[in-house]
Amino acid sequence: MADRQLKTSCPPAPPRLPDLVAGLDRAAAGREYFTIHDLTREFAITARTLRFYEEKGLLCPRREGEARLYNRRDRARLTYVLMGKSVGFSLEDVREMLDLYDLGDGQQTQLRVALARFEDRIERLTRQRADIDRALSELSRAKHAVEAMLAARKAPA
Repeated sequence: MADRQLKTSCPPAPPRLPDLVAGLDRAAAGREYFTIHDLTREFAITARTLRFYEEKGLLCPRREGEARLYNRRDRARLTYVLMGKSVGFSLEDVREMLDLYDLGDGQQTQLRVALARFEDRIERLTRQRADIDRALSELSRAKHAVEAMLAARKAPA
């Protein structure tokens, strides 16, 4: 296949968190198809993970014998799946948003639904952060109280 990259002695790039805004980035430039090896290396995931996403209908690679060839759309969908998972969306949430792409309305519905889901998720995470901040504050207060009790017991009478 002409799309295969030459192997070099350079170490692979560190795994990156997919960026929702980046979409199809330079790693896909000029390429139409990607192998399992290409995607597992680029996204630091396993072949089993890719097959799992395929079983769930999130990716639909072309088959050439035993080989799977993922197109640019599959690669973009994988980017969004991984980004969605990294911010707490379920695979079903991600699938619902991705499947809206094909409605033929210039992505208006997809973008509106995504925006609403992002706003909901931001609100939920903000509440969770407030709860965590309260818990940390309480734990710090309790820790200082226990430290003071221990210090008082060590002091000579």
